[in-house]
Order: sequence, then structure tokens, then C-alpha cells
Amino acid sequence: MVGIVLIMWAGALPTLDRPVPAPSLETAGKPAKQADAAIRNRQLQEPARRIAESLIAPPPVDLSEIERIEARPPLGDLGLAVRPRTPMPKDWRETRLYSPIATSSATFESMGWKVTISGAQDIDVDQTCSFRDETWPCGQRARAAFNAWLRGRALNCFLPPETERFAIAAPCRLGKQDVGAWLVANGWAMALPGGIYGKAEAVARDAGMGVFGPPR
Repeated sequence: MVGIVLIMWAGALPTLDRPVPAPSLETAGKPAKQADAAIRNRQLQEPARRIAESLIAPPPVDLSEIERIEARPPLGDLGLAVRPRTPMPKDWRETRLYSPIATSSATFESMGWKVTISGAQDIDVDQTCSFRDETWPCGQRARAAFNAWLRGRALNCFLPPETERFAIAAPCRLGKQDVGAWLVANGWAMALPGGIYGKAEAVARDAGMGVFGPPR
């Protein structure tokens, strides 16, 4: 009897050679997924901790104590919008004028045209200027300076159709240089009131350039 019982007991024990079945993926993964979901739900339900709120969050502000003030003036004129130029008539076209000859400080003749640089106030050839009680023919000197700068080089000017040629005020440039800006900035012409060369004339006056300085 005892031997029979021992044999039956030994048969019920697992042997080393007998393979152990692996757990299925569904039953193995289910407890882990349920645990992860439980952790996420618990994190969502818990309120966020406040860490260094006084250092990160802005202090509370009483809106009744806020007062709107006027904007400060600009530090300079560099960032201000440039005064828009007067639009040219639609039928005017940029025309190249060859071998220009200055007849005064802001007027020249070329190819039958007599052109005054728009925005610049001409200095008469016969005008004289005084500097520290010394008088000098600044009008003639201004015309000579204009001619010396031109050196017969062609100018690009906006002109009306060639129906008839007459004295006209027009913007011109020599290469990329604005002719009126050069004349006024160097003191060889004045800026028309309310024109675009007012600041250039102020600079020329402060620096004693051209007719605003000593005889040249």
C-alpha cells in the first residue's frame, strides 16, 4: 500500500523534462495595461503641485491701479517713416540726358531741355554770400561745383512726352545718386519749404558746407 501511494505521489510532481506552458499574451499584458491606466487616471485626478510659484508666476496685479500713459517720443528720426515723394504723372518717363551743363546751382541744359532739379531751390549766379564779414561770389562757385560734379556725365530724369521742350522742374539722378540730395547736402542749393531735402539743408548749415561756410 505504501509503495502504491509513493508511486502515485511521484507521478503528480512536475518533472524537469516536462515543458511548462508559457502564459498567453492576452493574460500577460492585461494586468500591466490595467496598472498603467490606473496610474494615469490617478495622475489626472491629482492637482498639480505648485513649485516656486513666487519666482515663476507673475505677481497678482490690481487692474484698478494700472494707468495708461502716452508713448514716449522716438529717440531719433532714423526709424521714422520717410515723407512720400510726389507721384509723377503717368505719361512722364525716365529719360537719359547726355552732356548736361549747369547754368546755375540747381539748373542744367541738355539735349534742348532746361531742367531745374525738383525739390531744390536754385542759387542765382550773381548771388553773393557773407562769412565772418567776408563776401564771396557763392552763386558762381555753386554753379562751378555743380559742373565739376557732373563732368558731362549723363543724367536720368523724369520728363513729360516730347511734345515741346520747355523749362521744367524734374527729379534726376546720376547713377544711383539723387542729384537734389547731393546739391542740398553739400550746401550748393537750398531746400524748398516742405520738401524732402529739409533735413539735408539743416545738416549742411550745421557743418558750414557750400554757401553756408567760408569762401571756397
